[in-house]
Amino acid sequence: MARILDKAAVQPRSRFNLATSFSIRRSPARSLLATITLRIPVNAQPNRVDLVASVGVRGVTGVAQILFRIFRDGKEIFNTLQGIESVGSEQNYVITFQAEDRNVRSGTHVYTVTAENRAANTRADIVGPISFSGLAVMTRT
Repeated sequence: MARILDKAAVQPRSRFNLATSFSIRRSPARSLLATITLRIPVNAQPNRVDLVASVGVRGVTGVAQILFRIFRDGKEIFNTLQGIESVGSEQNYVITFQAEDRNVRSGTHVYTVTAENRAANTRADIVGPISFSGLAVMTRT
């Protein structure tokens, strides 16, 4: 059995919308997609933070290689790479991924999710939706 310590969720974009899309920055630069804050109380060990992100992406040119990263307090704790095709094939994607952060120290922690394009001469845009959520729970050993 787990006890809920904290939860947070944001939805910076609630739908697909080409009119408000923006290009994913080329590595090593990153595009910030969403941020949440979770609080871990004192004496809440062992614990885990379950994180889930969904991001709407559109391929514009070539086959972009989008690296999604999750950071806790500025330190990378998770990443995943997704190929995004463009014209002549699939163009619109909703990428969903989840991560688990275990035994987080007590205090307030900022989690961020970013995207960056690792492939030269390609382009992929964030078109929405974007959602990011976290659930901190105390677990039994």
